Amino acid sequence: MTRRFTAITIFPSIFDSFLGCSLIGRAVAGGRIAFDRIDIRDFATDPHRKVDDAPYGGGAGMVMMPGPVVSAIRAAPPGIRVLLTPQGERYTQAVARELATRESIVLVCGRYEGFDERIRAHVDREISVGDFVLHGGEVAAMALVESIVRLGEEVIGNPDSPLEESFTEDLLEYPQYTRPRDFEGHDVPQVLLGGDHEAVRRWRRAQRLVRTARRRPDLISSLSAEDRALLEEAEKEDG
Repeated sequence: MTRRFTAITIFPSIFDSFLGCSLIGRAVAGGRIAFDRIDIRDFATDPHRKVDDAPYGGGAGMVMMPGPVVSAIRAAPPGIRVLLTPQGERYTQAVARELATRESIVLVCGRYEGFDERIRAHVDREISVGDFVLHGGEVAAMALVESIVRLGEEVIGNPDSPLEESFTEDLLEYPQYTRPRDFEGHDVPQVLLGGDHEAVRRWRRAQRLVRTARRRPDLISSLSAEDRALLEEAEKEDG
């Protein structure tokens, strides 16, 4: 399956470097991902390709006009239409997994002070990547694309990689170590050096639980008896 993304934007070239690098670039080159860009300015009706105007009622900034944006959305290939906006639902790994089941995703990227409200009737979903404001939706679109495509085995190459990452099972990832064994007086935990796979599994699970409990307690809703015991044991060892 070729997963198709379509970005609706006034800055189509902003995606050039993103699409040419690393795993995303290889996936595009290999035909596993298709990425289209639709320039909203191509649907402007005036000689200056104007896509924004002053808001009715006054106020700071400019607002994206409904005509060019809606025309661009209608020109996009079939797929779920996502409006990137600070007013949308919070983007999470669970949402990424849901979107990863879609073959075609249309990402509507705004600029200026926002969209004319009537544009919202032409999208299926509104998503925010966080409680902060960006200059436009393009960076947010890239975040969605990367988080979605890396869930696919055909992109990462290792089907187990996404299974133990942060936010899988609503837990943060465990600490990772590589060479050298000693770095400026800080050693790799002994359990990772002994070759006992079950001990490593239990340590990693305990570390995920401890890290989540300390850094993101809001993610933990309920724990199994084994997880509760691992968490209590790990917290005792850490003092």
